[in-house]
Amino acid sequence: MDWLKPLASKGRSILAMYFLRQVLVKRILLSFFLLGGSLIAVQQQDPTTSTLSWRGCGITKNAFMEKCAQVYTEKTGTNIRLAGGGATLGIEAAGQGGADFGGSCRACLTSRKEDQLPLSMTVVAWDALVVLLHPDNPLDSISPAELKAVLQQKITNWSELGGRSGGITTIARKGISSGVGYMTRLLIFGDVDYGKQGIRLQSSGPVEELLEETPNGIAVTGVTSARLRDLKILKIDGIEPTLENISIGKYIYHRPLYLAHSNKLNAEQRRFLDWLWGAEGQEVIRQQGTVNLEDGVSLAFKYLHWNKSIRVTNLPDLIEKAKQLIPKRNEALLNNGFSK
Repeated sequence: MDWLKPLASKGRSILAMYFLRQVLVKRILLSFFLLGGSLIAVQQQDPTTSTLSWRGCGITKNAFMEKCAQVYTEKTGTNIRLAGGGATLGIEAAGQGGADFGGSCRACLTSRKEDQLPLSMTVVAWDALVVLLHPDNPLDSISPAELKAVLQQKITNWSELGGRSGGITTIARKGISSGVGYMTRLLIFGDVDYGKQGIRLQSSGPVEELLEETPNGIAVTGVTSARLRDLKILKIDGIEPTLENISIGKYIYHRPLYLAHSNKLNAEQRRFLDWLWGAEGQEVIRQQGTVNLEDGVSLAFKYLHWNKSIRVTNLPDLIEKAKQLIPKRNEALLNNGFSK
């Protein structure tokens, strides 16, 4: 009967493989059932939840977008993912579909490829460029001409400005198309490149951080982020960049803050843009210490560089509101001792 042993062994192997196959099939079916059930559960948790994405300059993000995103999510249930990267990346992301919105502290530039992208720019608030010093620096004010000379390193010692003797270290944002870099060139130098002297860093945050550790340093950045630092903000010709001085154009280095977006908005994108530009969103912006569109209504007339600000979809509305509100605003300013 020895000839039966191989058959018996083969039979046991076949039987073992059969039971193993049954166990595997059951496990696969069970896993599929559990996975399917969990997917169904996730889908049924909140079928109305949607997400929008925003990418852009850190100044805009710190100024109001973080709070606006929080308030909007609490109100609507729509999540807003925020990411940095700078004004250029924000504009490109919005135009190329990499984000629903791009935050920018400069306009779309005709000199860059972004000019070919299908996007629009909406002004949502106002900011200002400010000159920063280490808090131990005794200098209090600087003139526009002196500022140009310092940034071009034609003035290299603080004693030339009436301060204590010491070499001036200029710290700046890299890139002629960055939000701060381009607007420094536009507002302070009249759109003329002022050279590449000094220390150049990748973004405004590191510029401000390094200045906090550099007693003889000087830098230019946005006022909304500068206020969060332990740094001295210089007056320009004796004019301090307060919210009131910025909003009426008395402080000269004011600039728009933009939201870049597709020319063709879907319903969710349109809803957020309308909210941000509307009364509720603008009130959130005001509460963050940023000049909103109503407070800065006269800046639609006083900003001198709209010819550089292509694709601004709400500029006609800003001009129209300025025409309606400026007479009342001027009367109030005159009563407070300000000139038109």
